[in-house]
Amino acid sequence: MSHDRMLTFIDSLYAGNSPFLEELEKKALEEGVPIIKKPTQALLRFFMEKDQPKNILEVGCAVGFSAILMCEYAGRDCRLTTIEKFEKRIPLAIENFKKSGMEKQITLLEGDATEILAALDASYDFIFMDAAKAQYIRFLPDVLRLLKEGGTLLSDNVLQEGEILESRYAVTRRNRTIHSRMREYLYEITHNELLETVILPIGDGVTVSVKKGNKNDKQQEKA
Repeated sequence: MSHDRMLTFIDSLYAGNSPFLEELEKKALEEGVPIIKKPTQALLRFFMEKDQPKNILEVGCAVGFSAILMCEYAGRDCRLTTIEKFEKRIPLAIENFKKSGMEKQITLLEGDATEILAALDASYDFIFMDAAKAQYIRFLPDVLRLLKEGGTLLSDNVLQEGEILESRYAVTRRNRTIHSRMREYLYEITHNELLETVILPIGDGVTVSVKKGNKNDKQQEKA
């Protein structure tokens, strides 16, 4: 069985989303708005059902599809903060939150994620990174600060449709910055002593990282 046929078969097994999300996804795809792929949707649903996070942070909102999906499966007592810079998408996201009945659960922060993350002081059980790929490495220090011990960081679109495997000189010049920064990001999250990370070749590639406790603190507790 070819790889593409296998992926098509697996995708066919996933349960659908709510009618509202199905319609939102269809409309977004027709209008060229990026939506997380089916395997990533399934993975988010899995973590929401499994962990029932109460405080979620999303970096990259677009029209609100993934934020609504996470709230649907995490439960009515969860709270989600999402960040979006692209001005044309912000009103659409706000409208979708209202239509879904989740406007009280979701807070949308408008502006540059680097500045917003630096100003946040909350603590999050789950963080979903789905913004400009070249900025992931810049977001990471604040994301680690904001993620609770034992919390999960899920980063989407990390394999760049396979280009990440290539030499930087094999990718187009305009993509070289993204290529080098994503490689740096993948190295950092797989070698950072605060994280336990797995890279999954689903969708366009995702990483799942769990924040570990501080080793020095654990050694002091044992002593």
